[in-house]
Amino acid sequence: MTNIAEPRLRIILAFLVPLSLQAFGVPPRPQNDEAIEEINSEFHFLGPDDTLLIHEEEGRLKGQINVFQGEEESDTVLSFPITIGTRKYDHVVLKTGTIHRKYYRFSGTVERGAGHKEKDSDYLRLVGDLEIVTVNGDTGRESAVKKHVVLKSLSASEMAEQ
Repeated sequence: MTNIAEPRLRIILAFLVPLSLQAFGVPPRPQNDEAIEEINSEFHFLGPDDTLLIHEEEGRLKGQINVFQGEEESDTVLSFPITIGTRKYDHVVLKTGTIHRKYYRFSGTVERGAGHKEKDSDYLRLVGDLEIVTVNGDTGRESAVKKHVVLKSLSASEMAEQ
């Protein structure tokens, strides 16, 4: 003979456990309707004209960060090539080559943005921590400035303008 209260208890627990997790600040795992197959896009970077270009092949990320310099600089744009770039599921790690004793490191996630189609602005986002690393020419010591960033993909028309 089964206890009549047991099925009711299971139903109540099925509702209470997720509510209690939410109450303690544990976010529910997001429902991923569309998996992000590959990252093949250009993203806004730190400055208004700076961009991050990523091309993914089998979890390896290639590309570059283009940083516009001031008019007083000899180079108009510095292109930092991605020397280390990996993606495992939604986790992304990037490191660039060094130019003028400076390079970039990024660790974060790739997410769907507000755009609805691949060619829309903000279709993809890179969300995470960016480090701008400067190497001291005399000592070789590195100092890093860490920023939390949300890098949004450019639309097709924005890419065509560049």
